[in-house]
Amino acid sequence: MMQSILFIGAGRMAESIIAGLYRKNGGNLENVFISNRNDSNRLEFLVEKYEVKMVADWKEIINEVEVIVLAIPPDQHPIILEQMNLLITNQFIVTIAAGIGPTFLETYLPEKTPVAWMMPNTAAEVGHSMTLFTYGNHVKVQHEQTMEFLLNAIGHSHYCSENDIHLLTAITGSAPAFLYLFVEAIIDTTEQLGVSRKVASELVSEMVYGSIEMLKTGQEPQELRSQVTTPGGATAEGIKVLKEGGFEELLKKAVLATNKKAKGENE
Repeated sequence: MMQSILFIGAGRMAESIIAGLYRKNGGNLENVFISNRNDSNRLEFLVEKYEVKMVADWKEIINEVEVIVLAIPPDQHPIILEQMNLLITNQFIVTIAAGIGPTFLETYLPEKTPVAWMMPNTAAEVGHSMTLFTYGNHVKVQHEQTMEFLLNAIGHSHYCSENDIHLLTAITGSAPAFLYLFVEAIIDTTEQLGVSRKVASELVSEMVYGSIEMLKTGQEPQELRSQVTTPGGATAEGIKVLKEGGFEELLKKAVLATNKKAKGENE
């Protein structure tokens, strides 16, 4: 039986994880509770869609759950953790916030509290997140099993050190947005060529999907790019424009800027 879980926060990422749990458990989420401070309409939506249980004040339910997932922005963690410090009785605390690692959690919570950090992306909603995760100093086998259950519900995962997650947040968590921006630009350009938005979206989405399937064969991106790029041909001309415009360097800068922001959000 799935352990009882309390989600504090009801945003998109919380919903993505709940959706994964919903699929994994055949729609049975009777042990899942959710609380959201400012948006009752959002809670009602999630209750109706996933049949989770709505909680007006998470403090009222905290002693009835075994796992607490903090699905709140980084800057809200200190006040929630301070309130939680006086109430928890060795529950397993998991955060999904950028920049909030186990060291941060353990600073605010009672000594020997089991904690963990997982960084999924929104592909969790369709079971294809690439989630980074790590543990605090007091996690036991049962907590690792709980974490495995959560991770398997939303896709693939990779165990990292706390520092590695700080460094890789931009890759697994934020880089999908970079990809979506690329796709958006290609769709817009296709539409400008006289194709309907619907057809443009279908063409570009399938192109991206096929490209990802090719990457999953294990071939190097450079090799795949070379297969498409005939020297002196049309694709080569497009690649030349991207390189001259600093495409690769801009992506590197975007990754570094994302990591810098993620590290500074809880300072």
